[in-house]
Amino acid sequence: MMAGFRKAKAEQAALKIGMYGPSGSGKTFTALLIAEGLAKITGKRIAFVDTERGTDFYCKTIPERKLHPQAFDFDALYTKSITEVIQSIKGLPSEQYGVIVLDSITHIWEAARLAYDGKETRAGTIPFHAWAKIKKPYKELINLLLSSPMHVIFCGRQGNEFEEDEESGELKKVGVKMKAEGETPYEPHVLLRMEAVKDTKSKLATITVFAEKDRTGILAGQTIIWPTFDNLAKPLLAALGGTQAVIKSDDETSQEDAVSLMEGQKAKESESYNILGKFQARFSLCEDFKQLNDLNNEITPELKKKMTTADVADLKEAYLTKARELKGLS
Repeated sequence: MMAGFRKAKAEQAALKIGMYGPSGSGKTFTALLIAEGLAKITGKRIAFVDTERGTDFYCKTIPERKLHPQAFDFDALYTKSITEVIQSIKGLPSEQYGVIVLDSITHIWEAARLAYDGKETRAGTIPFHAWAKIKKPYKELINLLLSSPMHVIFCGRQGNEFEEDEESGELKKVGVKMKAEGETPYEPHVLLRMEAVKDTKSKLATITVFAEKDRTGILAGQTIIWPTFDNLAKPLLAALGGTQAVIKSDDETSQEDAVSLMEGQKAKESESYNILGKFQARFSLCEDFKQLNDLNNEITPELKKKMTTADVADLKEAYLTKARELKGLS
């Protein structure tokens, strides 16, 4: 049964942050800084999905490292397998873990695509009809992350965005985007683009974050240099509540819709059957064409909409049968 509209309320207890950028823009390090701060607040551990062994030097103390020389403390899963990631995250005990980091979501999407072993087009590409099956486990993972009571940070590589030039027909670069499944950037609460901005004079790079999207409105449109937990994630915590909304999966939603549509169809079939029976009985009692036509005029287009196509055809046949009978009597 549908719940209907009700007063809106915030049900987000954990941050869902997406970040992307080119190589060397500080994605992994920044994700760890944020995760560390969140872990301290929750008093729980960090679960880090590492698809490229990008954390190897961050889990050990390096005195020469100017920022955060001490080792980060986290538990890691080293894999690019989307199925392994899904099962491992499903098995995370929420009383033990407070933060999930996935680096890189780009590899996970590639794993989902590479898992396709069906027929390809003549051009060697994946046929259009196969994409729904390919995206299914990926969407399951995204839904799992968004519904998790744990804070989530996922990092992605940067790709170029192209559009076709209207005059020349050639593809031209119009911007950059997260290199992942096309809907991914829309999913997190906050989407951050990272860049190592080089000073033209000193040639030194400054790690910079551009807040491309922030549903809380706290960081929206801001540019943050040398991002840390304190200037990036901490300001967002005030927007969180105590309850985490669970988003239904596509499978759950489609099953509910199928059941609802089936029940609606059964109800229509039942009503249609009753209408047909009533008019068949009344047609049989008609004694002349005036009675027959008056009764037939009661069958309006609105009434037919309540009936199945088959029952409308049977109703017409009942009318014609009675008309032939009356004609034979006249």
